[in-house]
Amino acid sequence: MGYLSQSDHEIVSSAVAEAELTTSGEIVTVLADRSDAYDDVVLVWAAALAFSAMSLFAVLPQPFMDLWDSLVGGWSHVWTTGELASMTIALGLVAFVAGWLLLSWDPLRFALTPGPVKTARAHARAIKHFKVGAERRTHGRTGVLLYLSMREHRAEIVADQPIAEIVPPEVWGEAMADMLAEIKQGHIALGLAAGVRDVGKVLSEHFPRAEDDANELPDRLIEV
Repeated sequence: MGYLSQSDHEIVSSAVAEAELTTSGEIVTVLADRSDAYDDVVLVWAAALAFSAMSLFAVLPQPFMDLWDSLVGGWSHVWTTGELASMTIALGLVAFVAGWLLLSWDPLRFALTPGPVKTARAHARAIKHFKVGAERRTHGRTGVLLYLSMREHRAEIVADQPIAEIVPPEVWGEAMADMLAEIKQGHIALGLAAGVRDVGKVLSEHFPRAEDDANELPDRLIEV
């Protein structure tokens, strides 16, 4: 899905072009709907629900047996070991399928995905985009990626090795804070532009623009 209009894209692209006027660094911006599908998280929750249902039947079987007897005619009977085993398996399967279907609804899936997992997946996807779109693609290896993952509410700033060796990660904190301050108010394009400007200031200090510098990477925002 698209989060930004054409005018929003132009705001970000203009900020990138302006920031690069004073630095040999190259800034790449990526806006993603999500960083992962989290199918493994769905599987874990569905399996946990199935195990819970089977455990509950093992501890309190009588209500389930009474309910089943009432559904099939109302006559109680002595349950055999095979019937108990079949009921346990059936409950587990029903709970597993129900859990899988419930978690196919994205809001619930993302709500039940642990925060550290979302952070790790967003970081991994940011690294992947960086390797494809910015790493080693400039003459001086001066690429920086600003990555925003909307569903996870996560942002990442990834720098090429020569930059990372000079600029410690905490320096990007101001850029991250300015970016998120706008985004939390619903101003995605303005937030990205603010982050770009702050990154540009840092790059200008350590990697000033040379006279023969060329624009090696596109300024446009990549929305995926």
